[in-house]
Amino acid sequence: MNSAKPKLLVVEDDIEISRFIQKFMKNHFDIMDCYSSITFYERLKQDKFDVILMDIALSGDKDGLQLTRELRQMEEYKNTPIIAMTAHVFDKDKENAFNAGVDRFLAKPVPNHELRDTLLSVIAEKDKEN
Repeated sequence: MNSAKPKLLVVEDDIEISRFIQKFMKNHFDIMDCYSSITFYERLKQDKFDVILMDIALSGDKDGLQLTRELRQMEEYKNTPIIAMTAHVFDKDKENAFNAGVDRFLAKPVPNHELRDTLLSVIAEKDKEN
């Protein structure tokens, strides 16, 4: 049953990566995607998500760090798992991501099993807390 699956928002401006994640994770999650801060806020109005996969380097006026900081200020998303997924993999990039409020940090290219396991583990941890 589809509605029983956790809802995943994929914030990724590379359409091919986004499509792959949708195909790869569709058995585990109900997935919506967005490619910019504009579509990001549209998606938040449409649904409530259980986990967010956030690309740090987004095209447009806001990057993934800014969107993460904004999510952490929203009551309904202050405790939602956010996983950073980025090609920016220097220590400072990782530090900036955690300071913005991400829960996990994945470096692109992410091995398929690592992406799946990370998403499923943050959902399992969230379920234990509730």
